[in-house]
Amino acid sequence: MNTSFQLSRRSFLHRCTAIAAASGLPLWFVERDLAAAEAPHPSTSPNGRPGLGLIGCGGMGMGDAGNASRFGDILAVCDVDRKHAEGAAKKFSKDGKAPAVYGDFRKLLERGDISAVVQATPDHWHTLINIAAANAKKDVYGEKPLTLTLDEGHHVIKAVRKNKVVFQNGTQQRSSKRFHLTCELVRNGRIGTLKEVHVFVPGGILGGPFKSVPVPEELNYDFWLGQAPQAEYFTERCHRTFRWWYDYAGGPVTDWGAHHNDIARWAIGLEGPTGIEARVVTPPLPVGYTTPSEFEATLTWANGVKQFVKTTLDDSPFGAHLKENGQRNGLKFVGTTGWIWVNREELTASDKQLLLAPLPESAVKLEASKDHMTNFFNSIASRKDPIASVEEAHRSASIGHLIIIALRTGLKLQWDPAKECFTGAGAAEASKLIAREMRKPYDYSFAG
Repeated sequence: MNTSFQLSRRSFLHRCTAIAAASGLPLWFVERDLAAAEAPHPSTSPNGRPGLGLIGCGGMGMGDAGNASRFGDILAVCDVDRKHAEGAAKKFSKDGKAPAVYGDFRKLLERGDISAVVQATPDHWHTLINIAAANAKKDVYGEKPLTLTLDEGHHVIKAVRKNKVVFQNGTQQRSSKRFHLTCELVRNGRIGTLKEVHVFVPGGILGGPFKSVPVPEELNYDFWLGQAPQAEYFTERCHRTFRWWYDYAGGPVTDWGAHHNDIARWAIGLEGPTGIEARVVTPPLPVGYTTPSEFEATLTWANGVKQFVKTTLDDSPFGAHLKENGQRNGLKFVGTTGWIWVNREELTASDKQLLLAPLPESAVKLEASKDHMTNFFNSIASRKDPIASVEEAHRSASIGHLIIIALRTGLKLQWDPAKECFTGAGAAEASKLIAREMRKPYDYSFAG
């Protein structure tokens, strides 16, 4: 046998063993994953590094842009909060040159030297910016959830496909090996017939009433409100706490829920649920944040799977809470012969052999990604869809939107995932919440 091959094989196995030990992943899966590792595609940019723009310079935007800067150069940043934009420009200065600073994302999109953008604004701005970027022929890494409403998803899909741009949604758990392995095992019957999926998400927060204060000089508040109704300014409306207001987001349903419901759908393997019911466990205060801090939802899928989604406050980033029945932040898949639990730090099962035994060569294999940002830039080079394409993003975001509609109406709803419409009792009332009125001038015409 060739000696160099022996050494190479031995080195490969040593590497696999080390990764398996550090990650807790089974050795067979690590070996398969490394053998099919996603190699970087060469850039089509003349200097090998495409020009990038950052829209939304808060904590998530800064993190995403820092990740993207491995592959391209941040040439411009934009935020309606000037201090955020200036902070981003300072961080991404390179060789003594700072990125250009904008307060209107449309001006950034006019630049010919920018080929892709990172979008990490509050949820109610996702749709218009994604559409505008697609119309400007820019590839987009857009944060989750894809949209504020169900109807907005159709507009984003149309813009992305019409303009033939690459769109990657920020549901990065699709690029996590733990979640990938779990979904493959479930799809291939490793726990028997899938019967239940339990999704636990951190709860929201209670707050209010809030004190009206002057709008900070550095914030373009009307632009920040965008399509949402005019409202007096509270510090608690903007930046991190925007997510607890229905006008701008969906609370815990579309915060962590956007990640875990995406994984649930990936493992179930269907487009969407057919039945939805939900209840508010802890309602918001009469004058304050408008999304409930705790909720429960039950989704029924066409294959008979029941998906239970509920908040668990012990993992809330806003303070320590008592555990309730040992609940955690993650997903538990329950089948006729066993169960698998997964989150970002842990992968376990009712029997370790469910994880350790390799899948056969004939098994269903899901699309794999080395990491989410690498996958995005590889897709830019290949012009193929990334792992979290715009259609996948819409279908997964729809789960959260359906739960919100059930919470807000109090109705037990039936949904046709193929036609994307409500059916049966309560359909007319629920359908009124598929879309929301957009405050002018921040409607679809604003996206160009």
